Amino acid sequence: MAHSGLLNEEHIMIRDIAREFTLNEVLPVANKLDPEQGDIPIDLRKKLADMGYFGIRIPEEYGGSGLGCLEYCLITEQLSRGWMSVASIIARGNGTLVMDLLTDEQKEKVFPRVVAGDYLAAASLSEPDTGSDLASISCRAERTSDGWQITGNKYWCTFADGADYILLFARTDAESNPNKRHQGISAFIIDKPRGELPEGVQGSIIPKIGYFGWKTWELFFDQVKLGAGTLIGEEGKAFYALAKGLDEARAHTAARSIGLAQGALEDAMKYAQERTQFGKAIARFQDLRFKIARMATDIEAARQLLYYVCTCIDEGRRCDKEASMAKYYASEMAERVTSDALQILGGAGYTKLHAVERYWRDARLTKIFEGTSEIQLRIISDNMLGR
Repeated sequence: MAHSGLLNEEHIMIRDIAREFTLNEVLPVANKLDPEQGDIPIDLRKKLADMGYFGIRIPEEYGGSGLGCLEYCLITEQLSRGWMSVASIIARGNGTLVMDLLTDEQKEKVFPRVVAGDYLAAASLSEPDTGSDLASISCRAERTSDGWQITGNKYWCTFADGADYILLFARTDAESNPNKRHQGISAFIIDKPRGELPEGVQGSIIPKIGYFGWKTWELFFDQVKLGAGTLIGEEGKAFYALAKGLDEARAHTAARSIGLAQGALEDAMKYAQERTQFGKAIARFQDLRFKIARMATDIEAARQLLYYVCTCIDEGRRCDKEASMAKYYASEMAERVTSDALQILGGAGYTKLHAVERYWRDARLTKIFEGTSEIQLRIISDNMLGR
């Protein structure tokens, strides 16, 4: 990995510590459990907490590290080089999605538990008929005499069973202006026992081709009762907090994409130097050497764009266009690079005996979640040409 002028000695130290942790603690677990579609072990989650990785973005006053988006993405990239699911689970802490919704009193109560890895979220946003257009969610939250009643289905709720609470987005304003569909959406925290779905909520596991390490669910709410205290933030205004966090969420996905590509590149280089055909290592064939050179260049280009976006976020500058560029370029690059790596391994790459097939499967998902590649192109073009 090249050293960027945007990284100082502390950044490099944070990155290198995360890389060592990944190679020693994450990668061996991933290589064992991903082929079995096993869940991320509790002891690995505890090690992540001990490293402070659930509190990277949480202020020091609450026990977190109080670091920026750049540090968050440096760590994310390294964890994804081992297992993208582990790079994703740290986002179930870090509090960025709910930071603006909680009161100071709630933060004092919740954030120390998050940092310790004892209060991790499963975000329930999408629905069977609502993906990219989250302003169109239809799951209803209706007031009752003592709280709320939830009715509707949610989809793509990863970690719904393993989390300590579900962050639910539901519509509380049935008469919202059709031209302002983002209004009338509220957020709820549904506490639950770890390892179970919330009381009264039914669910079914969605069969996936990758992103193993945890389960992804469809959830069914049929007049599920919630207490009055489960609403967080101002009623009907949750979409604004969600939109505010999209730049960082997209940077996080770009970092995950880069980590996958970096892992695939390193594995492909190692294999090419060990595998012999026609009496010499295949790394000596010019076409393969040029392929590796292109892969490395693409990775570094995505990485430098990501660093720029992270710096903009940390300095409080608007960068929705640039964040979409980083997410789009990195995810498209990751699918291409991991596919090239699999090709270098040949038949061996198409087996579960090597991690490259995992990187390839997971890279394909990065073009879909946190806004598809098509959505990113729409955002970029709208910024350049107007809507």
